[in-house]
Amino acid sequence: MHSNTQDPHRSVGRATLIRRAIADDASTLAELGRVTFIDAFGHLYTPEDLQAFIEDSHSVAAYARALANPDYALWLAVRDGVAVGYAQAGPCGLPHAEVQPGDGELKRLYLLRSAQNGGVGVALLQVALDWLERDGPRTLWISVWSENYGAQRFYGRHGFEHAGEYAFIVGKQRDREFMYRRKPAEKGSE
Repeated sequence: MHSNTQDPHRSVGRATLIRRAIADDASTLAELGRVTFIDAFGHLYTPEDLQAFIEDSHSVAAYARALANPDYALWLAVRDGVAVGYAQAGPCGLPHAEVQPGDGELKRLYLLRSAQNGGVGVALLQVALDWLERDGPRTLWISVWSENYGAQRFYGRHGFEHAGEYAFIVGKQRDREFMYRRKPAEKGSE
């Protein structure tokens, strides 16, 4: 259990700072969300479906709503004054029969390609997991595209196990999305 509910700034190699996002960061988050989603997944969708998804899920208004909701938290990774990635966490909204009230979800962890494989993703993941478990251990979830093998290995190294799948909808496209779960450590197993 963490006694300090404020997220301290964390430094990661190459002058990268992880900090809690604030309302003024909505446009930065929207731009990062748009760029990283298109870079990673844009080739999968028609231009119309992609544009509609970006306008809905990665708009300034969408991030402003998340930032204003105390059930959610977002963090920015900033390198040399430029945002290079972010994480978003909140209540679990995945369509799995075993999701319980109180379960948490890492909703997004996106990095620019230039920030990948340098420890920034691990730092963002850790700050989000710490926040999700600030009141004690609980079951945590994340979803990953079925063909994103690197992300699947990454989350596996951090204790997440495959728990099911569902259709992630972008316009007319249905993607096979895997759900991963990390159960809380059992008492006495520490």
